[in-house]
Amino acid sequence: MEPLQISLRQMEYFVAAADGRTMAAAAQRLYVTPSAVSLAISEVERILQVQLFIRHKVRGLTLTSEGSEVLASARSLLAAAEDLQRTGRLVGESLSGSLSVGCSVTLMPFLMPGVLAECRSRHPALAVTMLEGELDLQDRLLDGGCEVAIVYDLDLRDGFSREVLRTTRPSVVLPAGHRLARRKAVHLEELMAEPLILFSQPQSTRYFMGLFDSAGLQPDVAHRTTSFETVRALVGRGLGYSVLIQRPAGDLTYEGRSLVFRPIADDVPVLSIVLLHVAGRRSTRRAEAFASICRQLYADRGEAG
Repeated sequence: MEPLQISLRQMEYFVAAADGRTMAAAAQRLYVTPSAVSLAISEVERILQVQLFIRHKVRGLTLTSEGSEVLASARSLLAAAEDLQRTGRLVGESLSGSLSVGCSVTLMPFLMPGVLAECRSRHPALAVTMLEGELDLQDRLLDGGCEVAIVYDLDLRDGFSREVLRTTRPSVVLPAGHRLARRKAVHLEELMAEPLILFSQPQSTRYFMGLFDSAGLQPDVAHRTTSFETVRALVGRGLGYSVLIQRPAGDLTYEGRSLVFRPIADDVPVLSIVLLHVAGRRSTRRAEAFASICRQLYADRGEAG
């Protein structure tokens, strides 16, 4: 095996410079001199034979495309090294350190509070930070901004491993007293004469409109909103119907108006909620502990409404 030429300390200097965008900011974070950071990065560039940063006199540092690729590996390497330092502790000792996790904006209020509460209960020394997003979470996983993410199995690129936590089917949301409110299930075609309140997150829009397209239907979109609760409020006021994937425990809007959720009678595909991480990248013990809690809380519930 060829001897290692790059040290963990050099990788730490490189990551600090990438995060701080200047040598001075990295030096302040690491309690060293800017020249020490600059020298370490120059040495890494020499060993790897790539340019990691474009150095600007005024604007500091900008990662090159090669630097972005190296950054993801460096973050993973440092996380693994930190994890290795902790494995020698007593078996019963709780996990510690930090873990950054991503979660779809629309899933965050339904799944993350329970997971975070359980993490705090089981591993009080583990600091979990949340990163909200949608499609951008895939980029954050690749560049090391987060280690694991909870997302819908929609528009996922190659290069990721996914583990299904649970599946869900969309529901029609109606105001109380609606003509179809007493039905056990509702066909989408029965709603075509009424206005649709569309939950207009990018992925959600494509998914919901795809349901109508697959049925050969063209809904009358009266209002679009990126707010889940605004969708519910507009439906509660009788301004239209909606289609949603998740259902809160209570069926009252912020104004105290009642809603009715009914299954879609049409043959619509189930949608999976998955744990996502970069394929082939070793998970830290912290990420494994987080994934284990997710499985225990949600994977045994089967299909969700």
